[in-house]
Amino acid sequence: PAAPLLYPYGLDQHDHKNPKLDDGTSRKVSLAVPFTFYSKEYRALYVNNNGVISFDTPVSQYTPEPFPLADGRPFVTPYWADVDNVLGGDVFYRETTDPTLLALITKDINQYFPKIPYTATWAFVATWDHVAYYGSTSNKGNTFQATLTTNTETSFIILNYWDIQWTTGVASDGDPETGLGGTPAHAGFNSGDETNFYNIPGSQTEAIINITKTSNVNIPGRWAFQVDEFKVTGVPTEMPQVANNCWL
Repeated sequence: PAAPLLYPYGLDQHDHKNPKLDDGTSRKVSLAVPFTFYSKEYRALYVNNNGVISFDTPVSQYTPEPFPLADGRPFVTPYWADVDNVLGGDVFYRETTDPTLLALITKDINQYFPKIPYTATWAFVATWDHVAYYGSTSNKGNTFQATLTTNTETSFIILNYWDIQWTTGVASDGDPETGLGGTPAHAGFNSGDETNFYNIPGSQTEAIINITKTSNVNIPGRWAFQVDEFKVTGVPTEMPQVANNCWL
């Protein structure tokens, strides 16, 4: 893809591809190194079609819930909504130690977190490529990506939003033609301890469609977080605005 915001993905990057299945998921991915998220180590994850990376257990739920979740599921939700890859798009993922990619990720993390010494030794890249929404009667698709990276001690997650054209599937009360309305998508992090969480501004509101223009690292469409001991840095003080159906 010619999208500089996104890290390289696709079959030519030796990505795996999820089956075409509504509310489907990847197989269980056993990680080569443990990934620390909210002070807990995880050694397995699932890439769920509905815009969720989950640790230890797959997720088929298609309508997002507010965080913190009461059931203790640890989630990374780049864009939790009712994706239907049968109707369009693909979900890719890979675990990697490719030196070129790790050097790029290291450069980015060092730019965003200059006070934290960091050299990436491992990464996991999951990409939702022009995925459709459940019940769609349009050709709208969303392209977004989540990258997990660690040096075995410090962990970061980078969320990239390249093209967001819809917020809601029909089963979440969205409109079949526009993919808007109802219960919009959720972007954020749920620790699994029923207490700690983070919601990216605009989550579960109509303004989430504007996430390609927001950032906490001054790069529109990119959000980056230290997650081994979760820290929120550089968050905009203003919510993305929406007025008269014109995105500002």
